[in-house]
Amino acid sequence: MPASGQTSRAASPGGGWLANQPYLLLSITALCWAGNAIVGRLAAGHIPPVTLSFLRWTFAFLIILPFAWKHLKRDWGAIRGRLGTMIVLSVTGISAFNTLQYWALEHTQALNTLLLQSAGPLFVAVWSLILLGVRLKLAQAAGIVLSLTGVLVILLRGDLTALASIQFNKGDIIFTVALAIFGFYSVLTRNRPNIHGLSFVGFTFGCGAACLIPLWIWELFSRPLMQLDTANLLSLFYVAVFPSTLAYLCFNRGVQLIGANRAAPFFHVVPVFGSAMAIVFLGEHPQLFHVIGFALVLTGVFVASRRGRA
Repeated sequence: MPASGQTSRAASPGGGWLANQPYLLLSITALCWAGNAIVGRLAAGHIPPVTLSFLRWTFAFLIILPFAWKHLKRDWGAIRGRLGTMIVLSVTGISAFNTLQYWALEHTQALNTLLLQSAGPLFVAVWSLILLGVRLKLAQAAGIVLSLTGVLVILLRGDLTALASIQFNKGDIIFTVALAIFGFYSVLTRNRPNIHGLSFVGFTFGCGAACLIPLWIWELFSRPLMQLDTANLLSLFYVAVFPSTLAYLCFNRGVQLIGANRAAPFFHVVPVFGSAMAIVFLGEHPQLFHVIGFALVLTGVFVASRRGRA
């Protein structure tokens, strides 16, 4: 999932053929985000989750800073005027969500988190109702019920009759909490200051990384240190460059070209790419409950969005 679900006054990349291919740019975005779950799963047990998240956003901040600096200087007054909101956005969308995702991947399959991620619009709808008072239409409510059913199918591994006595997989529960936090973040971006897109990611990347420092220090003393081997360094390179910096810039440009509504369905390409990658690179085996749960989630999202957005 992106570090920023919203874009505004986004900077255009330089000209060229690729910069004007919105569907290719959005497909690259989905591929990068899918790869994040795969790399996070591969890193589990080798790079502690807070360390992985902290280094990811620190390096992403350093990569984006040269491009964002002039916009940050110009927009600093607006950022300071809503500093509390910007800090909450940084903590929820950068620090908490991604750290919980990596923690979850220590306890569950990448395939589960990829399929559960499709329920993201469900949490956005719930937070929209709570925070903004947006009431659901009948079709939207029906879609949410379908999506919830799909999530339960995945969480319960297809055995809905075991709901009363089930012991949930720890990783699935952690990632569901992470999705709820990201849903809150997504709705709260409505209250972000009217600043350049690069100013927004520059601040949230940096602030989100800084907010992780206390947890990172605690983790350094409570868990084995990350080994500086080739696999770990390649994992850090991937998460800092691709799902953070490159994916955001591609998504930003794609939205600029075709608009947010037409770009939104590409969020659901993430589990498709990710599931294939989990099977190929991790040797994970899809089961019938994965297919049924994913189908119910997507059907619910489709039904909920047919007659307006929650």
